Amino acid sequence: MKPVAFEYCRPDTLVEALDLLAERREEAAVLAGGMSLGPMLNLRMVRPRRVIDISRLAGLDGIALRGERIVTGATVIQADALDSAVIRKELPLLALALPWVGHFQTRNSGTLGGSVAHADPSAEIPLCLVVSDATVVLRGGRKERRVPARAFFTGALTTVRRPDEMVVAIDWPRAPADAGHAFEEIAQRHGDFAIAAAACELRLDGHGRIAALALGLGGVEDRPITVDTAAFVGRPADAATATAIAHYIRDSVDPMEDRTVSADYRRALSQVLAERVVLRAVDAARRKREEAA
Repeated sequence: MKPVAFEYCRPDTLVEALDLLAERREEAAVLAGGMSLGPMLNLRMVRPRRVIDISRLAGLDGIALRGERIVTGATVIQADALDSAVIRKELPLLALALPWVGHFQTRNSGTLGGSVAHADPSAEIPLCLVVSDATVVLRGGRKERRVPARAFFTGALTTVRRPDEMVVAIDWPRAPADAGHAFEEIAQRHGDFAIAAAACELRLDGHGRIAALALGLGGVEDRPITVDTAAFVGRPADAATATAIAHYIRDSVDPMEDRTVSADYRRALSQVLAERVVLRAVDAARRKREEAA
């Protein structure tokens, strides 16, 4: 199948791109890497009258360290992010998640911003955003808007982005130097959409207890979610606590059901994956402490 006819535009500047978007609004689609939009066009799941290609716009493909923040441009290629020393050091959770994103062929074209804007509930990069408490940077006209990632995703393939706005960057907090991280997902085959995924950032106090814990799930509900872990802060960082967290997640999630698996199966996967990533993050945090000693 081929896409319906559309007007293809490749602007030279961000201002020009935003003007083109404002003219068509809901009738326009933004193309960055094309790994999500391309198949949807071919299947006629979307039928834009204008496609705006931003893949070669200057200034959107950088990775910048700014104080305690890391800013990644919307058109940063996923493979380039995976190879970045800055990402590996300052955003280790994203570095752990990127090898799970599609296949190396798609990572050579897919972009960070494209994945965020597409908002697939099973996508790895949006899950990292919400667990890391990152911020999505939007531009519309001459105005910039910053939206916390946990408020950006509103449902499957839907966000708070307005029709005349474009994702231009992601603003991440630098990961604490002593934090442990873990990411894992389960799919029918490696590179397929995740049936369920879990991501964790964890810090320990001086007595080996949990000092801070951020835990999220992807592919389970209609958007990436974070789990309220406040009740587990201060508890021993051991297997019993990891099991308690997993049981809490099992009882609190509201999983989707589709042709692939049942809601109960996703609930079971959530429990298993949560326990795994918590234990792995604990081990990673302990290793960092030993290396720093």
